Amino acid sequence: MLRWLRERYLLVLGSIYIYNEHRGYTAIDRVIEAVRARTPDDLALIAAIESHRVDERKHYMMFRRWFERRGSMPLDVDRTFGHIDRFVEIIFRTPIDKLDTQAVIDRDELFERLCRVIALTERRGYKQVETLLKNRFVLDDPILTRIFRIIHKDEPSHWAPYEAWLVAHGRRRPRWWERAIDAFIHSELLFIKLPWLFLNPWVGRRTAWPDARDDEAYGDRPLPARAHAAA
Repeated sequence: MLRWLRERYLLVLGSIYIYNEHRGYTAIDRVIEAVRARTPDDLALIAAIESHRVDERKHYMMFRRWFERRGSMPLDVDRTFGHIDRFVEIIFRTPIDKLDTQAVIDRDELFERLCRVIALTERRGYKQVETLLKNRFVLDDPILTRIFRIIHKDEPSHWAPYEAWLVAHGRRRPRWWERAIDAFIHSELLFIKLPWLFLNPWVGRRTAWPDARDDEAYGDRPLPARAHAAA
């Protein structure tokens, strides 16, 4: 029974993470597009966000290889389990895929709002990884433990460029209600959605990897050599 609980927990955990990492780097492609259009001369900001994108893609590939080593596919979860998906839907009142990139480019207040959402999401991810690195089931899996240690090391650089932009342009930091939304989304996932997924035997497996159509949908770029090595 304990072994089944452990395997089911890791399956659910890995499925949620692989979805969120894929959603992360594909969504960042649109952020990079907006920044390049808004401030093409801000090479430092563009480079920092591109580095964030590379890390998210690297993390996705680590989870994919973890599943491949196990000889299984992730559960077929969707944006219901995406933290950034829920945050964007609440703050912008539209799904990520329908977010008006041109409006974000044209209006400083929308780009400011997006920076706060991304920064809060990345800080939440860092706290969650710290918790998982104390989890018995995770620590029993040396490969998964290594993946989370790499993520833990990478995360601080992910919220840094967005918070730096807010400071440099005299924009406000997140307010209590934005932090409350972040906490609500996390609690909703932890106490409602994750247990539902854990206990639901009818959720099927994915039949293809999330990145199967990246070349077509997102103009995906190959992983740098250091990302392959880390995975």
